[in-house]
Amino acid sequence: MLPYTVNFKVSARTLTGALNAHNKAAVDWGWQGLIAYGCHSLVVVIDSSTAQTLQVLEKHKADVVKVKWARENYHHDVGSPYCLRLASADVSGKMVVWDVAAGVAQCEIQEHAKPIQDVQWLWNQDASRDLLLAIHPPNYIVLWNADTGTKLWKKSYADNILSFSFDPFDPSHLTLLTSEGIVFISDFSPSKPPSGPGKKVYISSPHSSPAHNKLVAATGAKKALNKVKILITQEKPSAEFMTLNDCLQLAYLPSKRSHMVLLYPREILILDLEVNQTVGVIAIERTGVPFLQVIPCFQRDGLFCLHENGCITLRVRRSYSSIFTTSNDEADPDPVQELTYDLRSQCDAIRVTKTVRPFSMVCCPVNENAAALIVSDGRVMIWELKSAVCNRSSRNSSCGVSPLYSPVSFCGIPVGVLQNKLPDLSLDNMIGQSAIAGEEHPKGSTLQEVHLKFLLTGLLSGLPSPQFALRMCPPLTTKNIKMYQPLLAVGTSNGSVLVYHLNNGLLHKELSVHSCEVKGIEWTSLTSFLSFATSTPNNMGLVRNELQLVDLPTGRSIAFRGERGNDESPIEMIKVSHLKQYLAIVFKDKPLELWDVRTCTLLREMSKNFPAITALEWSPSHNLKSLRKKQLATREAMARQTVVSDAELSIVESSVISLLQEAESKSELSQNISAREHFVFTDNDGQVYHLTVEGNSVKDSARIPPDGSMGSITCIAWKGDTLVLGDMDGNLNFWDLKGRVSRGIPTHRSWVKKIRFAPGKGNQKLIAMYNDGAEVWDTKEVQMVSSLRSGRNVTFRILDVDWCTSDKVILASDDGCIRVLEMSMKSTCFRMDEQELIEPVWCPYLLVPRASLALKAFLLHQPWNGKYSLDISHIDYPENEEIKILLQEQLNSLSNDIKKLLLDPEFTLLQRCLLVSRLYGDESELHFWTVAAHYLHSLSQAKSGSTTATKEATPRDKLSNPLDICYDVLCENAYFQSFFVIFLL
Repeated sequence: MLPYTVNFKVSARTLTGALNAHNKAAVDWGWQGLIAYGCHSLVVVIDSSTAQTLQVLEKHKADVVKVKWARENYHHDVGSPYCLRLASADVSGKMVVWDVAAGVAQCEIQEHAKPIQDVQWLWNQDASRDLLLAIHPPNYIVLWNADTGTKLWKKSYADNILSFSFDPFDPSHLTLLTSEGIVFISDFSPSKPPSGPGKKVYISSPHSSPAHNKLVAATGAKKALNKVKILITQEKPSAEFMTLNDCLQLAYLPSKRSHMVLLYPREILILDLEVNQTVGVIAIERTGVPFLQVIPCFQRDGLFCLHENGCITLRVRRSYSSIFTTSNDEADPDPVQELTYDLRSQCDAIRVTKTVRPFSMVCCPVNENAAALIVSDGRVMIWELKSAVCNRSSRNSSCGVSPLYSPVSFCGIPVGVLQNKLPDLSLDNMIGQSAIAGEEHPKGSTLQEVHLKFLLTGLLSGLPSPQFALRMCPPLTTKNIKMYQPLLAVGTSNGSVLVYHLNNGLLHKELSVHSCEVKGIEWTSLTSFLSFATSTPNNMGLVRNELQLVDLPTGRSIAFRGERGNDESPIEMIKVSHLKQYLAIVFKDKPLELWDVRTCTLLREMSKNFPAITALEWSPSHNLKSLRKKQLATREAMARQTVVSDAELSIVESSVISLLQEAESKSELSQNISAREHFVFTDNDGQVYHLTVEGNSVKDSARIPPDGSMGSITCIAWKGDTLVLGDMDGNLNFWDLKGRVSRGIPTHRSWVKKIRFAPGKGNQKLIAMYNDGAEVWDTKEVQMVSSLRSGRNVTFRILDVDWCTSDKVILASDDGCIRVLEMSMKSTCFRMDEQELIEPVWCPYLLVPRASLALKAFLLHQPWNGKYSLDISHIDYPENEEIKILLQEQLNSLSNDIKKLLLDPEFTLLQRCLLVSRLYGDESELHFWTVAAHYLHSLSQAKSGSTTATKEATPRDKLSNPLDICYDVLCENAYFQSFFVIFLL
């Protein structure tokens, strides 16, 4: 029989919660497929496909304001491998460059002590991929070497700089958004700072412009557009026309050259920088929801827009042919090509409150088919764009909106209708290119009209706002090893109890138990716990006490004290005995109550003259073993009296003993035994009382006079022969009960709020919580092991503590996070490959360089096989057999749709190269293979002639399936000229 194994390894981790206002713009979606965002001073990394937290980075001492993933626009090999590199910046001006997979800081940069306004990695391949450009307030741009932390150059400008944007078509062009206008820099270079102050222009706010106000009554968008050409000027406008105060964002359009987008709360302006005029306005109706953010797309001329209600909308530019053919307006003497963006899809809004509001949005840079919304309460909502083929009844239902068609090609190659493809792979595989002016889709074409819709595919929830009440489940023992799970119960300020599984850090259950803030939790078994909450006191100081017994598997909650609890003194604490038999309830101005946990019955309510309790703790000693021995002897004697022969006696004795031994191994709650247990408590004078409880009998055993060196006792902890007391003045008193000696230690840390022993036989470590931090003590040696102090070691304040395992502690803090730390209590990040995840994650960046490149080669080309396979077990990989296991895990984590494509024999090598570059998030290879696949296919068609399937899929016109215009001068000459000639009219 195989031995039973259980995984109870708990790694150090951080559970994050609500965000800080400084974190609003601290989010980025990397080419690696991971999303990073700031949570107070932490940087959280999640997987975009499974919405699992992969890493929490902790190095900053101040709130994080910016995070940026490094670009992947370079050739990858063993010397330049795939790696997870991230830059983060905080409000104190500190920047950290991370190796995210290892969880270590590679470089720390500090220039000034003011918040970093913006930061970006240089994207062009001619520059080093280690260069980082940052805005240091108020008016400096600084170029850093992010590998060494060296400052390469620094440049100052006249106005305060708010943000910047690089021209995606020319790396020497940089545009700064300042407090007064826009500064165009045309000589940006990594080798030297810009030479001059740049070209400064001013933009009048569209809704403050008199001309714009007059346009409200005008008819025809083109007429209105012609009157706002003067928005771009080099002359400073008067105060009534000023300026960019309400401009939220500036960005270049990556889909076509020389176009820029300006975001205002109620308008989006599209600027043509060649003619210095506005060529498009997206205005919100008077009753519409204002904009917060816009992200222009690369693959198609579209805009992802975030609104103040948390709704994400996708707007796609209307095709030029529909603009010229559907307009019924009279001829315009001064025609201007208007860019019209139609609303194509929108997701559901969130419920916005004072504390819950949308913060920021990021879009997948690889496929541009998904957007993630970051909410102030810590939620991350991942919306994925899906396409659906329109039926005849739904076509042309939107008046004035040109239809969207599915593209002819898939992964760069034209395919037939029946060929295997994945239309939702990316935005350019969902919708085809818009027709250019004067051209229409051929009548014989097989293009299908499609509609787009958002689907919520991922949701990650954070912890609610503090306060927190922590309690770890009973510790692992040899008796419960088969059913043990490391569960942490977290009581919250809204009355719910969250139960987290600390093997993976995921929320196990969320239980709505109380109507007010949870004050404390005590486990009664591995699957049930007691929690209590108290309402706000009335004028007489009385409250409503809620004490609930919760069964975790079913979620059932019962009122433990029945109908008691209304208009009484608030509960101060609850303590469950060591054997989970008895419950002591301590009130503020009411005598102690003792309850039977198993039957939910009141055993004893102390008299009114019972001492007021300041601290209470149950003893770990009991008489359960002696009771069991007595029961065993009694049953053996009964068995002897009921048999005659010695042979029968021996058989019955052995069976009785085995049954009793089996019963002993079960939980104590299943035994109908009332063992004797003890507890101690202290009163206001510091006197220690020792009481014994057995059944419904409570006996006063001993009283110990107060220690003159101790103040008012606030907490007690008891394990083995060691009793520890803490007081209001920060003193700890260690009692050796066996040696009958005590030792007082002044910690000089003020009020000792809580002390708790670590689990594990013989483990005498103890954690003490103070107003300003926490300490771990070794009670055997009576010496401090580690210390954490708010304001010195950390910036957060400790709210509650507990032990997770025998060597790890749990800290709840006022930044809304719960940290599982080593006993040293030093904040450390973990390696991502050591994480235990519920769902497998596709991320070849986690492999060692040679392995990630080997996996890439395996996906691209398998000349040794007659057909493609995703089983790597038969491949000879001599370096390390464990690496093969990791490679196979990565292959297994691919979606079924991707696996189907990779195993399709008709999926060509060109398509495979393009798909693998998408899977790897390889920016350089994605662009290369997109262009290469297009022209190689065109060349092969020119030489060999079209196949039947290609004739079915592609129209006869050569320009019906051109290279996307975002590739600019790499497009076909005729298509490039046709596209841009309309802007020269």
